[in-house]
Amino acid sequence: MAEATVELNDLNFAGDDRVVPFQVEGLDVRGRAVQLGPLLNAILGRHDYPPPVARLLAEAVVLTALLGTSLKFDGKFTVQTKGDGPVDLLVADFSTPDALRAYARYDEEALGVAIKEGRVSPPELLGRGVLAFTIDQGRGMQPYQGIVPLDGSSLEEIAGVYFRQSEQIPTKVRLGVAELFDRDEEGRARHNWRAGGLVAQFLPQAPERMRQPDLHGGDGDERDSDHAADDAWTEASTLVETIDTDELTDPQVAIERLLFRLFHERGVRVYEPQTVHDRCSCSREKIKSVLDGFTAEEIQASQEDGQIAVTCEFCSTTYRYDAAEFAAA
Repeated sequence: MAEATVELNDLNFAGDDRVVPFQVEGLDVRGRAVQLGPLLNAILGRHDYPPPVARLLAEAVVLTALLGTSLKFDGKFTVQTKGDGPVDLLVADFSTPDALRAYARYDEEALGVAIKEGRVSPPELLGRGVLAFTIDQGRGMQPYQGIVPLDGSSLEEIAGVYFRQSEQIPTKVRLGVAELFDRDEEGRARHNWRAGGLVAQFLPQAPERMRQPDLHGGDGDERDSDHAADDAWTEASTLVETIDTDELTDPQVAIERLLFRLFHERGVRVYEPQTVHDRCSCSREKIKSVLDGFTAEEIQASQEDGQIAVTCEFCSTTYRYDAAEFAAA
């Protein structure tokens, strides 16, 4: 990848919907950062989610963009939650090289009660359950799935725990979502969603330096650990924790500028950004192949006036088929 040093006057800022890889050599840190605008508006707008649900799904979209674009092979990366809260399902997936889509399912009545009672934090909306990260390398390859409990923490905290415990990589994740209200050129009210995020990972050349206290003791008790936190990682994670939502979502604060604010004393490098697009993987042919596997009874139950209509949960596209096409099923 082509690299660029952080001399702000010389940078062409990546802008929205482009993931920026970065490296801080002085701290042995690598990571990725992104700001999402038009892509996020498109995903959230087509379903008209209630604001608490939209915010939660936006976080999942940012996390998926950050992690999915790190794939070094053709495949799909999926982030999925299943819980017992009002929002019982979040799904966001990234298909190489650049396609991102997402969907949320929620109980309208339970959500209404939660909103009325002010219980709209991510842990309260998701409830207890699991967060799964799935990597699918395609036909003939066994998918890899890592699962971590939804334990009342935020998505960014849970993602960090997953990488520290499952991948043995000290990781810090920051996610932010904001609603912007302004007026267009003709003075009409306008509403937009924005989101941003950053993932930083400690990857020193000496593997023993990665051994952090929170990687030992399954119960999270650090007292038995003989390994003190590495000074470089302590500094890096402390800097990442200072990022606030405004910095991640402000259209006037480019990701490169934010990275410079955080790490300029240690020498941060940014690399060629990767664009992500709102692009669903559904198609008429794929859905037909599923219907081809239905029994005659299932086809009969699925049709109405001789037609079968299937709507994609992700992109809301409706595909219609003549039931006679499957008469031999």
